[in-house]
Amino acid sequence: MKTILSAALLAMLLGAPTAPAQSAAEALTTPRAQTPAGSITATDSSRADAYYYFTMGHLQERQYEMTSSAELATQSIESYKQALELDPGSAVILERLAEIYAKSQHIRDAVIQAQNALKIDPDNVDAHRLLARIYVRTLGDMSAGEVQQENLAKAVEQFQAILRIEPNDTYSLLWLARLYRFQNQHAEAEKVLRRILAHDSDNGPALEQLSQLLIDQGRSQEAIELLTHAAGDTASPDVYDLLGDAYSQAKDYPKAEQAYRQAVAADPDDPGHRHGLAQALLSEDKYAEALEQFTKLSELEPGTSENFLRAAQLYRRLGEFDQAEASLARAKQLAPGSLEILYNEALLYEDEGHYDEAVKVLTDAIAGIKSQTGGEGNPSALAILYEQLGTAYRAQRNFPAALAAFEELGKLNPDAQKRARMLVIDTYRDSHDIDRAIAEAKKALDESPQALDMTVTLAMLYGEKSDTAAARQLLQGLLKGNDADQEIYLDIAQVESRGRKYADAEQSAQKAEQMAHEVAGRESAWYMLGAIFERQKKFDEAEQEFRKVLDVNPNNAPVLNYYGYMLADRGVRIEEAASLIQRALKQEPNNGAYLDSLGWAYYKQNKLVEAEEYLRKAIDREGNDPTILSHLADVYVKLGQNERAAELFERSLAEWQKALPADYEAEKVTVIEAQLKTLKRRLAQKTPAETAKPQ
Repeated sequence: MKTILSAALLAMLLGAPTAPAQSAAEALTTPRAQTPAGSITATDSSRADAYYYFTMGHLQERQYEMTSSAELATQSIESYKQALELDPGSAVILERLAEIYAKSQHIRDAVIQAQNALKIDPDNVDAHRLLARIYVRTLGDMSAGEVQQENLAKAVEQFQAILRIEPNDTYSLLWLARLYRFQNQHAEAEKVLRRILAHDSDNGPALEQLSQLLIDQGRSQEAIELLTHAAGDTASPDVYDLLGDAYSQAKDYPKAEQAYRQAVAADPDDPGHRHGLAQALLSEDKYAEALEQFTKLSELEPGTSENFLRAAQLYRRLGEFDQAEASLARAKQLAPGSLEILYNEALLYEDEGHYDEAVKVLTDAIAGIKSQTGGEGNPSALAILYEQLGTAYRAQRNFPAALAAFEELGKLNPDAQKRARMLVIDTYRDSHDIDRAIAEAKKALDESPQALDMTVTLAMLYGEKSDTAAARQLLQGLLKGNDADQEIYLDIAQVESRGRKYADAEQSAQKAEQMAHEVAGRESAWYMLGAIFERQKKFDEAEQEFRKVLDVNPNNAPVLNYYGYMLADRGVRIEEAASLIQRALKQEPNNGAYLDSLGWAYYKQNKLVEAEEYLRKAIDREGNDPTILSHLADVYVKLGQNERAAELFERSLAEWQKALPADYEAEKVTVIEAQLKTLKRRLAQKTPAETAKPQ
């Protein structure tokens, strides 16, 4: 007979306190209340041997946990089996045997032994817990067939059994609520969660589950009330964090910000609270404040590339390119193979006007993906990269290369093909090849005659060509007499305005305004009406419409820019005009049209140095826009740099000759021609000495 290891020796071998071994001993030596029929009653000697093998199995199990050695798992299983042979009626041995089977991934054997343990002792909580864990681990997609649903039901059954024995087991209650939600038994889940909170009102996991359940059911206000009440009972930052999540789900971002700030104030070193605050600030377009949070997160989590990436995106958004480069470089060090970082690096180069560098980054990224995956690549990643590559080529005015990139995009899958076709059409339009753009749109409609978006695209292309009748006919054919008509009337108003059918355009835009049920729809109609009035030089009416938009949405960048430019161009309230445009630029600091507007406002204020700076930036981004070119020429005329002015006026006229019919403005062309003629006459009258002077 083997001698029994002493408790002290066992503790030394296990490297742990003796409590587990003592508990095991107590479990093995405690007399059974009832011996199952047919079982063998162990003698004192056989029980001592059983205890020895049980203890050895436990020791080997602990060593397996530390080493993951398969041999030790096998030894533990054999020891427990020997113990079970000597004491076959022991639920404790069966439960431990089941446990080591589970740990060593013998799941089927683990389930059998745990079920055997429960036959002997139905109240064996450890066996129930083990089965519950096993069934939970097997759960994947809750909709993936009958097997998953069966395992889900078995897991629920085990947690219910545990709670019959230990009614206040919070861990099991939380899991049961989660599983009820998977079964769409939301009322049962809510009961369980409220049961937890009745005893523990600031239980974070229960509050999180219940608030999310309420939000999913469209009961956001109840979730907010629940968490607000919890926040009143405790200063726990986790509760404020959850309240911020609830407000975010309800799209009440100012209150979400307030809740997250309280969480941060209570626990400033927890990154989780700051992540929530940063996202809320982003949703409020508070980019500088969001940047402050990501900067702090970079200090709290110096090894996390995402914080540096988000900071770089915000620096780029704010036009602070040097800082953006530094943050991206750090992100790249931490995650050198990240496609998202490479993509953002290309975007930064594009914003800086360094299109060659952007193209190189994108082509290298595409080549890298293809080389890693046997030439086929990751279609989703390649789709993003090819689209951005084509966009970079288009910004360079390298239209053949852009078309080639979009062609590669179209080869990836049907969705990418649809997107590529639209990009090809846009590229032909940008290159002023409107007939090719129309041909592509018609080809797409021949293949999918019911494609609403392509029908609208073709109509807008006809509008660019000033074929208002054809455009209007297509769009009117889309009217269905329902709410969707509101957007169609806006499109009709746009093509009528482009075709200088202003009276008709006003009526269509007013019809869209009348049909709008949401504020966003009314904003679009007011903006359209403002633009139509401005084109007719009805400036007071245009102002009224632009003011309507800004009253409900003070940060509408296109309206801020349009309104500001309208004032500046007329020389009216120039300070206010500059302020409006600056507000637009704060949101989109790299927008070429906005940069031009501010440069023109400075010109009107006779701030020529500032005007030249902003107009040069505008040309870096919109170098083929005839209006921007003529604006910078006007600055050089005032600066006395006539040769540079004349060069820019000539470029402007050349671009006007390429303009689409709907964009061509004969009055502006006449003015520029007269200015250029005057400049050339002045230059011709210069003496040789004057001509030699540097400008």
